[in-house]
Amino acid sequence: MPYRSPTLTRPQWRPELEQHYAELGSRLEHLLPCLEWPLHLPWIDAINTLKRQRGAVIMAHSYQSPEIFHGVADITGDSLALAQAAADCDADLIVLCGVHFMAETAKILAPHRTVLIPDPGAGCSLASSIEAADVRALRARYPDAPVVSYVNTSAAVKAESDACCTSANAVQVVEAMGAERVIFLPDRFLGSHVASQTDVELVLWDGRCEVHEQFTAQQARHARDRFDASLVAHPECPPEVLAEADFVGSTTAMAGWLEKERPQRVALITECSMADNLRAQFPDIEFIKPCNLCPHMKKITLPNIHACLADLHYEVDVPADIALRARDALQRMLAVGRRDRV
Repeated sequence: MPYRSPTLTRPQWRPELEQHYAELGSRLEHLLPCLEWPLHLPWIDAINTLKRQRGAVIMAHSYQSPEIFHGVADITGDSLALAQAAADCDADLIVLCGVHFMAETAKILAPHRTVLIPDPGAGCSLASSIEAADVRALRARYPDAPVVSYVNTSAAVKAESDACCTSANAVQVVEAMGAERVIFLPDRFLGSHVASQTDVELVLWDGRCEVHEQFTAQQARHARDRFDASLVAHPECPPEVLAEADFVGSTTAMAGWLEKERPQRVALITECSMADNLRAQFPDIEFIKPCNLCPHMKKITLPNIHACLADLHYEVDVPADIALRARDALQRMLAVGRRDRV
């Protein structure tokens, strides 16, 4: 059941809100149905008020809905950007609007900060596809191969890894291991994409993103043929989808490609809200959306962000021994930084 604050009432619409948030309303008018804006606005105002009172920083992943991404977030971006922001954060309170592994990562990199997640049930099919015991079994089978774990993993899996990576720097992290063979987990499709760009032999795990694995090559071809759209795909998609794409890259690299190429029309083959949020940045580009919603990202809502801030509930903690080892793996990821090609 969603958390319901015992102390708060639903914020109410006030006519002055529309004028106060006129600039935001102008940015969101093409991203949200017009009937939704009056419903979101009281929550946005109440969250921004609580945020100032708490001295909190709200971080939101690019897959968050526009009213969150544009309306209340202080820091936005992909997994690597949020990890870097957490490492550099000087606020005492972080509210992570994303899925649970992202909140764990923020806590590991900012151990002295309080990290909250509005819904602890916001999980990830990739993170749940592998456990620490699986990593230990892989190490026993391939004793000379270092382990590179995608950031979409639990803290316990990160603690068993030599380094973490994101889709933005996976190739570079793999090659930085200095080994002929590397265990790469858990995303098989991302791993296959990385393997095509390096001479390092990769041992792959059969994890899948439940959002990106649904896309098909037929959908990609339809978007190109029916709408004359450029195709931009996330590397968590199946290989046959990536083969159809004009560009493959992380969520941030997608924006960089759009900035450089400025196509008239584009289909983003990724989570739906990514296209919504980029439409605000690129109003001159028409976005075709052969997209899927992430059910976990959509568990984060304005009401549960508000309740989370008000009652300071759903604090994320990581056992000290796991955090110490996971931090080493994450620091290696941050040392490589962002190397995605645009």
